[in-house]
Amino acid sequence: MIRCLIQLSKMTVKMSRSKILILFCVSFYFLEIGIADVLKNDEEQQLLDERIRSLVIVIISQSNSYHHVKAMKLREEIYEHADKISQARPVVHISHLDFPHVGAWTFLPLISPLLEVHQTKATGVLFLQDHTVLDLRRFADVVAKYQHQVRFVGYALHDNEASIIHHFAFYEDPTRFKYPNLASGFYMTTELLLKLNDRLNQESIKTDFNIDPAHELALFIWNEGNGTELTHDDTFCTTPPTGPAIECATYPQAFKPCSPAVDLEEVYFAVKTCKKFHADRLRVVRSTWAPHVQHIRYFSDHADRTIPTVNIGIPNTDVGHCEKTFAILRYALNDINTIETQNGGDKIKWLVLVDDDTILSVSHVMNLLTCYNPEESIVLGERYGYGVRTHKGYNYITGGGGTIISRRLLPSLATHCLCPSARTPDDMYLGFCLRELGTEIVHSPLFHQARPNDYSKGYLKSHETNTVSFHKHWMVDPIKIYKTWFEKADLLLESRVEHQEL
Repeated sequence: MIRCLIQLSKMTVKMSRSKILILFCVSFYFLEIGIADVLKNDEEQQLLDERIRSLVIVIISQSNSYHHVKAMKLREEIYEHADKISQARPVVHISHLDFPHVGAWTFLPLISPLLEVHQTKATGVLFLQDHTVLDLRRFADVVAKYQHQVRFVGYALHDNEASIIHHFAFYEDPTRFKYPNLASGFYMTTELLLKLNDRLNQESIKTDFNIDPAHELALFIWNEGNGTELTHDDTFCTTPPTGPAIECATYPQAFKPCSPAVDLEEVYFAVKTCKKFHADRLRVVRSTWAPHVQHIRYFSDHADRTIPTVNIGIPNTDVGHCEKTFAILRYALNDINTIETQNGGDKIKWLVLVDDDTILSVSHVMNLLTCYNPEESIVLGERYGYGVRTHKGYNYITGGGGTIISRRLLPSLATHCLCPSARTPDDMYLGFCLRELGTEIVHSPLFHQARPNDYSKGYLKSHETNTVSFHKHWMVDPIKIYKTWFEKADLLLESRVEHQEL
C-alpha cells in the first residue's frame, strides 16, 4: 500500500491515469484489511475450537425415565450448539450411565474416574444439573479466563443465618463462606482436580452423611482455609436472562409441567402426627393446604373424631418413627384398595407422606407429578445420602419435605420392609430397604427439609417456579410461609376439589 501511494505522488501523467491508480491503491488496501480480518477470524475460530475440544462436561443425572430423557436432551442440545459454532465438540458425560456410582451426586467420587480418562486432554470439568442451560460460546470464554489455574468457579451462594442443613457452620458470620449454586453449574480446572485427587488418595472422608452436596464440596475444597475458595463468576446465572444485556454462560431452566395437572382423585395424602400436636400443627395443616386435596388421612397415636385422626396402634417415639411410618404405609395401601372398591376402578396412583409440620403446595405437587410415570416404582423427594462415598452406602428421601411414593411400589414396601426397631430412623430405613429392593430414589430440588430462611436466597430463586414444600414451624410463622409461597397456586385448585377427610 505504501509503495502504491509513493508511486501515485510521483505521477506526472494525465488525471485519468491517476484516478485509475487511486482506485487500484484503495482496492489493494481493502484487500489487505480483508485478508487480515480473515486471518484474525481464523485464529479466533481455532482458539474457540481448542477451548471447546478441551472441555469436559458432566451432567449429574438419574436413572428415572423423566430425568434420563432430560439429561440426554441436554447433551444433544450441547452437541447441536457446538456444531453450529465450532468444528469441535466437548466431551459430555451422563453421570448415571458413564459413572454409575451411588454417590455421584456428591461429586467427589467422580474425580478419580474423570482424571483417569481426561487428565492429559482436559482444561477442566463443568458440572451441570439436568435442568441447567449452557451457552457454549460464552462458556468457552470462562475456560480461557481460568486456564492453567487452580480454580473452583460458579455462582457464589452464602447462608443468611446459621443453618441446620449446614450444621450451623460459620455461625458467627454465615455470609463469609461461599458455595456454588448447583442449578447454575460449576467449573473445576484440571489443576484443582489433580490436587483434590491427591487428597482423596491420602485422607479419609470424615462424615458418613451427605445433605447439601454444594456446601459439603466447597468445604472439602476450602480445606479449613488451606485449600481453594470458590471464585464467583457472574456468567453463571441463577435465573434465565431477561434481556440481551445479561450475558449468561449457564442458568437453570424453570420447571414446566409435562402435561395437564394430575387429577386430585389420583393422590392420597397421609399426614404423620401424634396427640400432642393435634391442637397446633394439625390446625395449621387444616387451615392451609389440606382443604385443597381430595383424599387425606391423619395418622396418630390417638383417635380424635373431631379432626378425625386414625390411631395407627403404634406408640409415639421421640426419634426414628420407623414402625409408625411403615404401619401407615400398610394402612394406606388397604385404605386405597377400599376406596377404589367403593368408587370402582383403580384411580389412586400416588401416596404423599408428610409430617404434621410439612408446609406444601398441593398445586405444585400435582404439577410435578405430571412428569413421572405412576407405573414405575418411584419414591420422590429431597435426597440425602449415607455412606455414599463408597458403593456400600445408600440414598434416601428425607421425610420432612415430604415423600411421594407410586402406588405400584406400596405392596413391596409393605411386604419386605420390616423395621429393626420402632426408633430406627424411618426415612433412612426406607432408603436402605429400597436399595435391597433394587429401586433407586428420585431426587427433586423442589422439596425442602428445612424452613425458607435456612436456604440461600439465590438457591431459592433458582427453584421458585414450582417449589413443593418446606418443613418445620420452629421460630417462623407457618401460615405466613404458606401464604407467601403456595396459597395463590392452591386457590386455583378450589374448583377441582371434592374434599374427603377419610
